[in-house]
Amino acid sequence: MNDTPSRLPLNRTAILLLLLALAVIWFVPLGWRHLLPSDEGRYAEMAREMFVTGDWITPRYNGYKYFEKPPLQTWANALTFAWFGIGEWQARLYTALTGFAGVLLIGFTGARVFNAATGVFAALVLATSPYWNLMGHFNTLDMGLSLWMELTLCALLLAQRPNLPSASVRGWMWLCWASMALAVLSKGLVGVILPGAVLVLYTLIARDWAVWKRLHLIGGLIVFFVIVTPWFVLVQQRNPEFLNFFFVVQQFKRYLTPEQNRPGPFYYFVPVLLVGFLPWLSVSVQSIRHAWRLPRQPNGFAPVVLLLVWIVFIFLFFSASHSKLLSYTLPIAPAIALLIGMYLPLVTRDQLRRHLAGYALFLVVAAFAALFLTRFGSARNPAELYAEYRTWVLAALAVAFVLTLAALWLNRRSRAGIFGAVATFGAAWVLLGTIAGTGHDVFGRLSSGAPLAPAIKAEIARLPADTPFYSVGVLDHTLPFYVDHTMIMVEHPDELAFGISVEPQKWVPSVDAWIERWKADRYALALIPPSTYDKLLAQHLPMQVIARDSRRVVVMKPAAAPTAMAPIEKPQQ
Repeated sequence: MNDTPSRLPLNRTAILLLLLALAVIWFVPLGWRHLLPSDEGRYAEMAREMFVTGDWITPRYNGYKYFEKPPLQTWANALTFAWFGIGEWQARLYTALTGFAGVLLIGFTGARVFNAATGVFAALVLATSPYWNLMGHFNTLDMGLSLWMELTLCALLLAQRPNLPSASVRGWMWLCWASMALAVLSKGLVGVILPGAVLVLYTLIARDWAVWKRLHLIGGLIVFFVIVTPWFVLVQQRNPEFLNFFFVVQQFKRYLTPEQNRPGPFYYFVPVLLVGFLPWLSVSVQSIRHAWRLPRQPNGFAPVVLLLVWIVFIFLFFSASHSKLLSYTLPIAPAIALLIGMYLPLVTRDQLRRHLAGYALFLVVAAFAALFLTRFGSARNPAELYAEYRTWVLAALAVAFVLTLAALWLNRRSRAGIFGAVATFGAAWVLLGTIAGTGHDVFGRLSSGAPLAPAIKAEIARLPADTPFYSVGVLDHTLPFYVDHTMIMVEHPDELAFGISVEPQKWVPSVDAWIERWKADRYALALIPPSTYDKLLAQHLPMQVIARDSRRVVVMKPAAAPTAMAPIEKPQQ
């Protein structure tokens, strides 16, 4: 059903070597950066707490009940900590695995539903697109959700192929239902609402009513509920407040109201996708035109229509939401990659030459623009950090430029050089993202607070196990993970408001109330913003600084407060 060339100018061994090279680039840098607030620190800390407490039913963050998301990724990260120890690359491993698996899955699906060339090129497009590649290296929930939604889509496509044995259709559809259940356990109802809505819209648009006969609804629903039900039942039994908060507040109010304070215009995701698929923009329109002309399968199923409905509906769904984040539309990336993968094998040498030459020029312009990065300097992120990061960006652009020139040379050799040229160009963008992403740690090191952790942990080790550790007027999303210790919230609940509301005894409602507790405590630690620390210092509150940077001050209660009540600076470890 596809006029894409079905054979590639490379054998299975060459494909395996390419996958091995991608795996090395994909997984090796996972521990080269500190965790970033808020998502990376939050989800790493939730998994750490689950692992050390042994409570695999009630998710907690900083010691407070946290029901904003289901627990699948927290389970996976906690298991990773149990197997490999607690650390940064371990916290990112599940996300990286799901991202890499998504590349393999779209390649397999493209090869089976269309042909081998489509599968290989689709995998190449997905792996090299900044949207998928970069999100696969951050500890957020959306990559895991995207894999399970991709598996939902791909299993449906694979199940609807003509002339499949009934047992194969049933197996693929059960896998489709199982992956929807895992998507729900990843991030909630979107895991089933979005695929369901896409299927209904596809049926109406394609007038393909027969597809419903091949969904194995009864067996599929059994598979779905067997997977998804146990945790919801157990967590509700232990936490009667769960269902209302999770379904009403987090699933519906989050979408329908702006109370999450994540606004954005309706076109918010347009630049996200433009940048996210930047290496392939020049062939995107042609890819859609080519795919749209493809005929239906002999059984009446129209996979291209399903892919387009998937892309457009999910994009519009999140565009209409009152709560927007960059990663929300990530589930449409595999479908876009598959459409582009159908067209890329048809690109002529002249078309590819113009494509590569344009991007070579783009990289030169980007390098010139990078020279002015220091102009973004601020009190929070000084110009010196941008100057340091500029070196990484220029190195990344230089590597990408050289590989793009190599792709141009390969494209000139012969028709067989086209795949080599495309793969080399893809490598340029993978390395660009990897080098520039690694260099971003010049900012991540500061925002994580990790350099302060050794001094804080050394002090904690000398204090009684029940010593309170307060977080005064701020929630630090990374420091609890790095110091292996939760904190008692003071005055500002931040996103822990629900947990505090059901366990109010676990927090201090005002700074004044905390000051009284601090004075009464024999031993205590506190994390304080620098501005608040200066005010408390002016009030002569007894504090001994054990670690500080430009964003946070960590103090302890002095064993015996000095007469002048001045802070005792202590050398940082």
